[in-house]
Amino acid sequence: MRSTVDLAKLERLLAELGRLCQGPGRVYLTGGATALLVGWRTSTVDVDLKLDPEPPGAFAAIARLKDALDLSIELASPDLFVPPVPGWRERSPFIARHGEVAFHHFDYLSQALAKLARGYERDLADVRAMAQRGFFTAEDLRRALVAIEPELVRYPGLDASAFRERVREFAESIA
Repeated sequence: MRSTVDLAKLERLLAELGRLCQGPGRVYLTGGATALLVGWRTSTVDVDLKLDPEPPGAFAAIARLKDALDLSIELASPDLFVPPVPGWRERSPFIARHGEVAFHHFDYLSQALAKLARGYERDLADVRAMAQRGFFTAEDLRRALVAIEPELVRYPGLDASAFRERVREFAESIA
């Protein structure tokens, strides 16, 4: 088991990953990494990343850094749980550039929907924190659900009916 990740360790990871990659690309952060950088958590158990486009040398750098920094890194993003909301790349806030690598938060709406799909208490707390910070409105969530509904069939492990209901209930709770 690796140690937890705090803000200083996460910032060091980003700087070192950008330095070690051998060309341009984008890294999207999600979950606990977003929570740390925005400020509603003080630690996370792992750093969830999506590489798109993958910076050359990223996997070698990740293998090196997870040991050097004693942290867990997962290739995990909202689009593994639910369809990404159309336009997610354009709505993914810029964090920093290190070397030729641009770091972004994965679109907050897509993060919120993925967390609602999972439904764990910590995930729901994260979605509440995002809503409280004004990252999206109830109407934004409703529109995002409508936009991804045709693609839900591509996620056979997802109970689409329960997901729709959870999104609707959450949207009502923040309206």
